[in-house]
Amino acid sequence: MPTTFTPRALLLDMDGTLVDSDAVVERCWRRWAEEHGLDPARVLSLAHGRQGHTTMAVLLPDRPTEVNLADNARMLAAEKADTEGVVPVPGAPAFLAALTGLPHALVTSADAPLTRVRMAAAGLALPPVLITAESVGAGKPDPEGFLKGAAALGFAPADCLAFEDSAAGIAAARAAGIPVVGVGPRAAAHHPTAHAPTLEAVTVAPGPAGALTVTVA
Repeated sequence: MPTTFTPRALLLDMDGTLVDSDAVVERCWRRWAEEHGLDPARVLSLAHGRQGHTTMAVLLPDRPTEVNLADNARMLAAEKADTEGVVPVPGAPAFLAALTGLPHALVTSADAPLTRVRMAAAGLALPPVLITAESVGAGKPDPEGFLKGAAALGFAPADCLAFEDSAAGIAAARAAGIPVVGVGPRAAAHHPTAHAPTLEAVTVAPGPAGALTVTVA
């Protein structure tokens, strides 16, 4: 049965939700895992949806923060230089086109330069409001990014609807008190409020009294 939401604004993750960047993410993190003698599968199970230095801190808890931050900077440079295989998630172009003129923001763990590189590589227009790694003191699964996204749009968290693909992102939205549509196969295991196999299963239209009507088939 379809699920219908009536939020006033949407908060959108980028990687895995709008942009399929898995090929790049996996190349970079597999290389990092091998350099540090770690199991690539375990590293990748944690890397999606988080800021890089947060993932590093979980995997190498005894490493100084400044080393993780420096490593993260190198990782971001490598990711910005590699756009091979970066494509839109099925349905993303039409989904974003339907949001033209409607309140929505991007809430991503990527920094602003990587966000612009990836959205451009996928041929997607940037939303009017961007909450990126530079915008927050604590990344996903902390709710700060989603709370800031809601505030930037002028709405209470409960009046928003989030779209996410990762465990960290879904946890962050839930911690912010925001219902969340999980997008893609990775999301299904993490108990989102509703699940869409791709954005092709989602329709958005203006609703009554300033609300939006979002249907997940």
